[in-house]
Amino acid sequence: MIALVAALLLLGVLLGSVAQLPFSVSLVAAAVIAGWLALFAVREQLARHRSE
Repeated sequence: MIALVAALLLLGVLLGSVAQLPFSVSLVAAAVIAGWLALFAVREQLARHRSE
């Protein structure tokens, strides 16, 4: 859960500065955050599946 909060906090900081960044840098940052959240979701799903 703390990883999700950290990701949302980082996303908020990036969205605040996204107007100052080039579009390509914004896309890379968005892809990194999306990858991190996807990995987190997969890990949680696997952990839930194993506990059943």
